[in-house]
Amino acid sequence: MDRDTVEHMYRMVDDHVGAEDLNALLKAFIEEKAQEQGSWSSITRCTHEMLGGASPHIDRLAAATELILLCFDIVDDLQDQDHGSKPWMQCPPAVALNAVLVLLTGFIGELGQCGVKGRSLYELSKLLSRSVSGQHKDVTNQVVSEVDDYLAMIQEKSGSLFRFACLMGYCLTDCSEETMERIDDLADCVGMIHQIQNDLKDIAQFDVKSDLLLRKRTLPVLYMLNVDSEAFRPVKEYYEGKITADALVHDKEQYMRLIVDSGCIEYTKIVQSVCVQKAEELWTDLQVPSPWKEKFRELTYAAFA
Repeated sequence: MDRDTVEHMYRMVDDHVGAEDLNALLKAFIEEKAQEQGSWSSITRCTHEMLGGASPHIDRLAAATELILLCFDIVDDLQDQDHGSKPWMQCPPAVALNAVLVLLTGFIGELGQCGVKGRSLYELSKLLSRSVSGQHKDVTNQVVSEVDDYLAMIQEKSGSLFRFACLMGYCLTDCSEETMERIDDLADCVGMIHQIQNDLKDIAQFDVKSDLLLRKRTLPVLYMLNVDSEAFRPVKEYYEGKITADALVHDKEQYMRLIVDSGCIEYTKIVQSVCVQKAEELWTDLQVPSPWKEKFRELTYAAFA
């Protein structure tokens, strides 16, 4: 994240937070967010420029994108109780929740200052609600056995956030309905690609916060649960509550070998490659000028292509 975006985020905090301790805490949160490799604000700016936008407010909108995604990061970590080193996990939960509320109100205020209204405001709120719906299905383990249900869930949860970052970029342009729909579909694919990558990283990490130990049904886990083989019986029994987490940790090496040998990683990569192929098709058909078209691809999914 560039420093101009950080300064805009600081200014939003100053506009809405009078309490000095909360103000300083939020700026510490922003500094932590600024260290991340990805950049939601860059996606917002690139989308705006790619579609011929020339709004004087685009830098403020890009910073607002980062602000609301920081809010979602905090809520996600509070729900999952992970990433304990993050500053929002180091403070009392009640304080972190106050920070979330301030970020939300600051975001709404910034949209008003930038002239975002009407249908655009409605669509932005729908996308954030769509992401929350997917997150709710995730944290309540509503995906049981069907891979299609899992894919629909991550499309809601993660695809919505990429769609949101793009909509923040094109909401003040004269983008056609057809182009908007194609960008939305592409953003959904991008979100799924990234979420599947997170699943792959997690299944390879066998610790107290791993998806397997938390009995989450991610794509590689669903593969193991759906295969009718005696080799996967221990995993199925754990998900049925017949084996404790302590027993699983005790036989950690055995389970890690099972995961590696199961084919779940290869299967997950195949599903991810299908999403990448779909993204490539949508990107190729996107009628927008260079070099913005190529930059958009680079920012979103080129690392997986």
